[in-house]
Amino acid sequence: MPKLFIFGLGYSARRIAERVQSLGWEVVATGSEGKLSFADRDAVLTELASASHVLSSVPPDRESGLDPVLTTYGRDFGRAWYGYLSSTGVYGDADGAWVDESSPTGTGRRSARSDADARWLELGARVFRLPGIYGPGRSIFDRITEGKAKRIDLPGHVFSRVHVEDIAGGVVAALAGDALAGAYNLGDDLPASQNALVEEACALLGIEPPPLVSLEDADLSPMARGFYAENRRVANLKAKRVLGWQPQFPTYREGLRSLL
Repeated sequence: MPKLFIFGLGYSARRIAERVQSLGWEVVATGSEGKLSFADRDAVLTELASASHVLSSVPPDRESGLDPVLTTYGRDFGRAWYGYLSSTGVYGDADGAWVDESSPTGTGRRSARSDADARWLELGARVFRLPGIYGPGRSIFDRITEGKAKRIDLPGHVFSRVHVEDIAGGVVAALAGDALAGAYNLGDDLPASQNALVEEACALLGIEPPPLVSLEDADLSPMARGFYAENRRVANLKAKRVLGWQPQFPTYREGLRSLL
């Protein structure tokens, strides 16, 4: 029986775990929802020794910038298949142009993530670069309900996104198909503005969208302002071609309707 060891059983990794368990795989994980403590080195090494596949969803440490999984356990993966959930933020700003897995990385605001991404690739991992993630309990509908949804007057700004179930579908395709090492973008087929997303969600709810405001008047957090500082479209053709993956929710429109 294949065994998947997951570092960090969070929002996306939990969906991946559910998928592979339905295929008869054993899953062992660290994190708040996993049964192992990341700090319990003996227990982690025991489980790693029998794992056929290893996946990390743990981001770099905010203070040190280091990848805690690679720093603590990077030499203990053995011959297992291993993968890493990264971010399309590694591409930086492309002024709205398309980027793919051959595009330069490390030029954006996510320098620690870019460094971790590069290190995992050097180790021969399958690196899944993810754009804005949404799904049940984590979508624009929740922002609207909380009164936090905004429309920013920033013409030409677009970004890519992906439904959490499509992340699971892409990673499981790579696991089951023994995909070659390398980077894979898992994003939907229609990069679009945040405004388009907000307007579609409000239309589905039958309410008026929030007013259009300037970036200066939007009262955004530093993290949110950083989001608007980068503008790109993320291509997903490699994942489709190599993994045989097709997003279940090819645009935000299908994704939002599924959440209703």
